[in-house]
Amino acid sequence: MTESLVATLDGFSAEYVDVGGLRTWHEVRGDGAPVVLLHGGLGAAVGWSGQAPALVTAGFRVYVPERRAHAHTADVDGPLSYEVMADDTVAYLETVVGGRAHLVGWSDGAVVALLVALRRPDLVDRMVLIGQYFNSDGRVPDTDMDEWLRSDGAIAFLRQGYDPVSPDGPEHFAVVLEKTLAMWAAEPELDLATFGAVTSPTLVVQGDRDEVTVEHGIAVAGALGDGRLAVLPGSHLVPLELPAIVSALLVWFLGGPTAG
Repeated sequence: MTESLVATLDGFSAEYVDVGGLRTWHEVRGDGAPVVLLHGGLGAAVGWSGQAPALVTAGFRVYVPERRAHAHTADVDGPLSYEVMADDTVAYLETVVGGRAHLVGWSDGAVVALLVALRRPDLVDRMVLIGQYFNSDGRVPDTDMDEWLRSDGAIAFLRQGYDPVSPDGPEHFAVVLEKTLAMWAAEPELDLATFGAVTSPTLVVQGDRDEVTVEHGIAVAGALGDGRLAVLPGSHLVPLELPAIVSALLVWFLGGPTAG
């Protein structure tokens, strides 16, 4: 990671919306079928800068919300969990998007998307899950990302996207980091046997040197009711490393008949 997360997406309208009582920051642009981009843990909307404009150009209306405790959206009392973030996303789809949409989730966002699809299939059209394990069997142990996240440099970088914009103030970052690390230590632990209930066409994308094993990616795609797998030459940051390729995959897969 080399760029600051403070910026907003170029050309997007950015504002707060009420989502079930949570004042939620989101950025929106475009016309056409709705696509909701779900960022990674400790990330922000601007993390999709390599893909969001391409989806707009391809004729989609692109929504990029920032989840509770991330960037412009305030934290809420209590632990952070994938389930509660999925609840927030269901509410966002219902109250802001107005119904069914394509979901694209990267890292933590992929878990959130999958939980939404399991819980509310009526709200999910096609889905793309990028760079995420869904239980500890699929996690690559002791990766460079794990080491980086424990470094002073990582914390300083992440604070660039949090301190200037968080409604909770820069002093709250330590609380958010602690909550996030606690969540990552215990979650996700999803049973792949339940994934067959997801009928939305789904593309599983990962790098060949990702935080998730290729074997797990194969198992996830196979467990889904209609899943496919794309392995790209890259790390957990493959949307940043190969923005044009990931954008092309998203446009192709979300575009309709060619993915059938």
